[in-house]
Amino acid sequence: MTIPYSLSRAARNAVGTSVVLRDAPRPTTKQKAQLRRYEVSTLMKNGEIAQTRHIAPALPVFEDAFCAFTRGSLVETESGPMAIEDLLPGDTVLTQDGTSETVVWKGSVTLIPGRVDSRGRTRPLTRIMADTFGMQKPLSGVIAGPSARLVGTPGHLRHIHGDDQVLTPVHEFQDGMSVIETLPPTPIELFHICLKRHSVIRVDGLQFESYHPGINAVRRISHSLRSIYLNLFAHVDSLNDFGPLAMPRAGDGEMDALTA
Repeated sequence: MTIPYSLSRAARNAVGTSVVLRDAPRPTTKQKAQLRRYEVSTLMKNGEIAQTRHIAPALPVFEDAFCAFTRGSLVETESGPMAIEDLLPGDTVLTQDGTSETVVWKGSVTLIPGRVDSRGRTRPLTRIMADTFGMQKPLSGVIAGPSARLVGTPGHLRHIHGDDQVLTPVHEFQDGMSVIETLPPTPIELFHICLKRHSVIRVDGLQFESYHPGINAVRRISHSLRSIYLNLFAHVDSLNDFGPLAMPRAGDGEMDALTA
């Protein structure tokens, strides 16, 4: 039985079409921005605590407001050490200068540090072994988030900062022995807190900072994202409301801006 001309032609056309489709470049689609769910507790002016949930971009400027302390981190308060997850807006924490400051905001986010995001980044944690910086500093093993900053200057940055007291990203202290990077493959809940003023607080015997967007925040946060970012902080109306930094920061151009 012979194949009708129309069918044989259709078959040849189908083969030709498949070759064209196979050789044609695939259409490029713009990758959608990744979003995260951020949990926020805020001390309102009437003394009540407002708890809200936000869906916002998974960008460093947003994540840095939430990714400092892991569950179980002990914050020094007027009533003694308190786990970060139990701390509430309205509680008072002890600061480096011996005064106490009120917590006005607490944020948390859950992420998988070992998972690569849409931009090819990971968000590693830093594990600090007990007594790394002296007796009971920290009291026990500490796991800090990627946005945590410690008071101190690691050896490789002393040619820049000398013996000045600066707030340094915790990952700069990694030495592969007592301070190491860790990338857990499972979800981790991370926290950060805002006080009435930017301060240095004691967490597990170490001096960390409370949250502040930084003096370069105006340049880091685009105008289109600013309203989304500020919506996370019901206690402020503008970036200027976060006030001044308690001390200079190393990295991100902060030191240059303060000493200019």
